[in-house]
Amino acid sequence: MSAHPRRGLIILYTGNGKGKTSAALGAALRALGHGWRVLIIQFFKGDWPVVFGEREMGQRLAPQLEVLQLGKGFVKHMGDHKPFEEHLAAARQALEVARERISSGTYDLVVLDELIYAIDYAGVQLVSLPEVLSLLDAKPPTLHLILTGRNAPQALIDRADLVTEMREVKHPWQQRIPAQEGIDF
Repeated sequence: MSAHPRRGLIILYTGNGKGKTSAALGAALRALGHGWRVLIIQFFKGDWPVVFGEREMGQRLAPQLEVLQLGKGFVKHMGDHKPFEEHLAAARQALEVARERISSGTYDLVVLDELIYAIDYAGVQLVSLPEVLSLLDAKPPTLHLILTGRNAPQALIDRADLVTEMREVKHPWQQRIPAQEGIDF
């Protein structure tokens, strides 16, 4: 038991390098080790024919860990042909679920994976910055909240307590090495 009262932090993992979701999952693993209830909501993953390791662990560690994959895949990328409205509806639903779960008081840590992408992913906007800032306003004082995704807007950086930017130095894709199970998904 800590001698200091808990102050819930807003943490951003952003930048163009790999490791944003991995850093968030590492924080979630640490929190689970302290007996915390952890929720991970993924805003893009969800409608793909691959097994995501984080989802499998969520099933094994439930109810202490919940992983909700509420997305429909990356918009207009990786072979996506879904109508834009389908992505928009999924993002709206994920935002509503996030708001409800964040204010529920059930969790110690909530990870909003890829939410920063949803604000502006390659010129595509699924949620607005004011909506995300409003979500931060709904956060109970002791809840830790982690957001991931590239290109965090300055207003989000200003609101956060901790911001880490992942910078790509070298990536396996440059050598035509595909995403690796257990490392990338």
